[in-house]
Amino acid sequence: MTSFDPKSMPPMQLQALLQGAVAPRPICFASTVDAQGQPNLSPFSFFNIFSSNPPILVFSPARRVRDNTTKHTLENIIEVPEVCINMVNHDMVWQTSLASTEYAKGEDEFIKAGFTKENSQYIKPYRVKESPVQMECKVNQVLPLGTEGGAGNLIICEVILVHVNENILYNDTSIIDPHKIDLVSRMGGDWYCRANGDALFEIEKPVRNKGIGVDQIPKNIRESIILTGNDLGQLGNVEQLPTEEYIYNNGKISEGKTETEIHELAHQLLAERKVNEAWTVLLYSQKY
Repeated sequence: MTSFDPKSMPPMQLQALLQGAVAPRPICFASTVDAQGQPNLSPFSFFNIFSSNPPILVFSPARRVRDNTTKHTLENIIEVPEVCINMVNHDMVWQTSLASTEYAKGEDEFIKAGFTKENSQYIKPYRVKESPVQMECKVNQVLPLGTEGGAGNLIICEVILVHVNENILYNDTSIIDPHKIDLVSRMGGDWYCRANGDALFEIEKPVRNKGIGVDQIPKNIRESIILTGNDLGQLGNVEQLPTEEYIYNNGKISEGKTETEIHELAHQLLAERKVNEAWTVLLYSQKY
């Protein structure tokens, strides 16, 4: 491993390192207005949800590293503590990137990037019509994290109304289909990530059950050179092992195989999320 001391790195180099490591990051497409009602629209990837009750989103317009100036979004929020946070999907990502251009104050990024203004219901900033989810927020707090270039300013927002395109919802629910929303996120440098297709996969949450844990896996399986950490995580996530009757009736596929072959078979089954079957072939050779 190579180690880096943040205090000994130039700010631009440190920023690139952190943005490359902490990724992918969701994108907050923030719509604000100044005291005169002039709109501003800009994306930020230092962003996430931090509470659901109350519903709190936090994003951070950092001070510019090169000259330590602040961004119009931050200045607007100090004048008018409201923001509409619009989520960014793949259909709008190029326009969103264009809106990050540092246009002069007073230039309308809605117009420059080709987005459509939609009036909000409770706040002054406009919504982005093209966005699949638009969240009207009041700003509860602005927390500066420093005074030098690169220092963040945490904008702590409370969601007061959520607008969702019904086409991205599961039928008659408030649950968003991750395939239909087709979100994008930021990586390091110029790179983005698309949350769709093979990039999406499911892992059953351990809070729904109490897995036996990796420590309860037999030593020869736990120390296998074939099975990966992810394989062991799946094996340790089961609440109970297959019954001996099930193992006897279904594990004969492993008869005559070496331990390496059995572990390779289990690895293949786990890649297909067939955890019970993987446990069965692993345990059959130890019992019969």
